[in-house]
Amino acid sequence: MPVGPTTRRRQLGADLRRLREFKGLTLEEAGARVGISKATLSRYETKEGAVKWPAIDALCREYGAADEERLALVELAKGARIQGWWRSLADPVPESMNLMLTLEDEVVREDHYACMYIPGLLQTRAYAEAVHRASEVQCSEREVQHMVDIRMKRQELLERDEPPHIWCVIDEAALRRKVGGRDVMREQLQNLLTASQRPHVTIQVLPFSTGAHAAAVGSFAVLRGTTPELDVVYVDLIGGGLFMEKRQELDRYRLAFEYLSAQALDLESSAEIVDRISRES
Repeated sequence: MPVGPTTRRRQLGADLRRLREFKGLTLEEAGARVGISKATLSRYETKEGAVKWPAIDALCREYGAADEERLALVELAKGARIQGWWRSLADPVPESMNLMLTLEDEVVREDHYACMYIPGLLQTRAYAEAVHRASEVQCSEREVQHMVDIRMKRQELLERDEPPHIWCVIDEAALRRKVGGRDVMREQLQNLLTASQRPHVTIQVLPFSTGAHAAAVGSFAVLRGTTPELDVVYVDLIGGGLFMEKRQELDRYRLAFEYLSAQALDLESSAEIVDRISRES
């Protein structure tokens, strides 16, 4: 999996904070030594905004970093300026989707729990159109098609030479909800079965018979980076979503997904129930 600009930016922030704390300097002290403000250094460490590589070079020298690490962090700072594919789209990407696209472009694994709809990375176009028309009732047809175009483009990450592993636990309710009608739903379920044959896609079904479970509050995804500290949780909300990356939040959702996966059907039984519901549609 190639390392993208957001992963570089987040890794850079984590490394800068580690080096500063090891040196025993406050933000104000470290910033004063290289001529940048406390606020600017705080922004560098919290992975927000652009960075200037000469400042990173100077900080590393003040922190006593080895030449190899200093040069590596300078390269991270330079690489963090690259922009993703969606920046070149004719129509702008809604702000609510911008961070998701940025993070998803660089993950090594995504863990999805879906209780309402099939996860977007596994949706057919017809199914995605029906979902967007229902959830974005004030949007024009042109806007709906733009959003669906973005979703279809997102799915290209599954075709990469080194695609991320997509692990989905899908509630039985999402399989039985006839989004777009019988034909659309049948096509969607067959697409799900096809996707489950890919080596980098794992699909489990959480049946109604499970009863109460670890995530009755709603759908979420754990976007996993190259290291655990780069993980991010995305929780579905009306009109967008909520991103969380505090350690306690990450631990809670990682554990919830582990419980859900343990409660869900195994891969063979999951495929059987998807096939059965498809034939019933």
